[in-house]
Amino acid sequence: MSVHEIRSGDDDFRAAIDTMTSAPQRAEFEWRTIPAPSRMAPSTWACTGEILEQDEELASGRLVVLHDPAGQESWDGTYRMVALVQAQLEPEFAVESMLGDVAWSWVTESLELHDADARELGCTATRVVSQSYGALASRPSTVDVEMRVSWTPEPPTVEGSPETAATVIDLAPHFAAWTAMLAAAGGLPPTPPRIAPIAPTHHARAPRPEEAGDTR
Repeated sequence: MSVHEIRSGDDDFRAAIDTMTSAPQRAEFEWRTIPAPSRMAPSTWACTGEILEQDEELASGRLVVLHDPAGQESWDGTYRMVALVQAQLEPEFAVESMLGDVAWSWVTESLELHDADARELGCTATRVVSQSYGALASRPSTVDVEMRVSWTPEPPTVEGSPETAATVIDLAPHFAAWTAMLAAAGGLPPTPPRIAPIAPTHHARAPRPEEAGDTR
């Protein structure tokens, strides 16, 4: 079974994905390709990723890359990145009224950190606080955060015709930005690839499948 949906003849998208996936990533990040949705765009690619530290999963998520050579009005471009970020935070985040603003800063700062120019950027941050009572009162409270982010990569300015400029794009910074969002949600500081991280800024772990529910 193919793990991607690349339209025959879409060499620009195939090349962009190959370049993106061959770029170095931070040591704590692991990813794998998964079947991509086929109805969102003529060509699609998808993967899941996790931030791991000492065999503990701090954050997890999914990235879908869409490409429509004809462009889509809602994208304002020919490419679209659709990302999911999930993590379980410390219980004190249950009373953190600014968590949404913090999550939004993880998005914008990650894009800026990797020079991933974007437009039509949007994010929905959801916080779920679980508390147990009665016979289950001994269970600790949990705080899950889920971020759904999408943006259109800004193509670089190149000399030549507009048609040429539209096909020249580097998705590697955007892949790295999604990785940085996962790391931030997992409590790790910004770290260049292949550099050992310093101590976490907060403790987090990815939700268990039974806790997270269906994220499709």
